[in-house]
Amino acid sequence: MSKVLAVGIPLLAVVILIVVLVIYSNSNSDSSGSSSDGTSASGSSDTGSTADTGTDTSYSTDTALTVEDGDTVNIDYVGAVDGIEFDGGSTQGMGTDLVIGSGSYIDDFEDQLIGAHPGETVEVNVTFPDDYSSSDLAGKDAVFTVTINGIYE
Repeated sequence: MSKVLAVGIPLLAVVILIVVLVIYSNSNSDSSGSSSDGTSASGSSDTGSTADTGTDTSYSTDTALTVEDGDTVNIDYVGAVDGIEFDGGSTQGMGTDLVIGSGSYIDDFEDQLIGAHPGETVEVNVTFPDDYSSSDLAGKDAVFTVTINGIYE
């Protein structure tokens, strides 16, 4: 019995650790679901839906293009409250897809990207709802530095 416990307990701990890491990884990088960035309009600490283009085509970086309502864009961002970046408030340079006008990000986030061009950086000013799921962010003003990587055509 002691041999079973000596092997079983560490093995169980490793399995649990792997499951937790997989779940955490999926919650931060699921391209059809969410990533933990604190911008969700739903009150959770994830982005909500991100666009799934359904094809292998890449976005256009043509600077003559302009972000319009309904466009799917690829963006990078870093969020800060009182000038301090907060956990989960960044794409960490990985980029994420967003459909402008989808309402999947915090109120007014998407609207402030309209009119920007690929390659441009935009400062997006938002206020987290008072009932936001993260008490550290609830009711606070935040600034997201957003880079438009490209627009899907």
